[in-house]
Amino acid sequence: MSFEYRAEIVQLLRAPTHAYFGRSKDGPAEVPTDLPSSVEIVAHKGIRGDRFFGVKAHTEAAVSLLAVEAWEAVGDVLGVEVPDPAVARRNVVVRGLELDPLRGVEFQLNSGDGWITFRGGRPAHPCAWMDRMVADGARKALIGRGGLRIEPLSDGTLRVGELAVRSPVELDAARAALSVRRAQPI
Repeated sequence: MSFEYRAEIVQLLRAPTHAYFGRSKDGPAEVPTDLPSSVEIVAHKGIRGDRFFGVKAHTEAAVSLLAVEAWEAVGDVLGVEVPDPAVARRNVVVRGLELDPLRGVEFQLNSGDGWITFRGGRPAHPCAWMDRMVADGARKALIGRGGLRIEPLSDGTLRVGELAVRSPVELDAARAALSVRRAQPI
């Protein structure tokens, strides 16, 4: 890993079932959602206790990241105050970390309990529910800002707070809020 950065985990989310399915006019499902101070990461499975844990179709995308700067930029674009980032239902919300260059590469995160290796996967595209849960136009404003799906390659623990990042590619925290328009595959 050539580059090291400092960032912050501002929120962790673990939910055993999906809240957004069906028609948004019917409202989200009443499901338990946990905003813990730490989560257990299991290699090739995801976050223990989360809805995507060990699901074969999601092993390469078992954990989702969101830059809080991108979430807040949606409010700027729409001229509204955005709700808590938990509404986005991303597992790990970070501050000070550009995500898009991590697509297709192995990188490491350490929030105090040792390094965990991940592989960046596909973008985490926003769903139509964001128009209902945030504001009209939120889905469109989140395109290219919805985050990144990643696969854990080793076990460990992530905690809210300071985060060390090791990356083989250069990252620029000033670009964390930008909308990135790229084809999905790497």
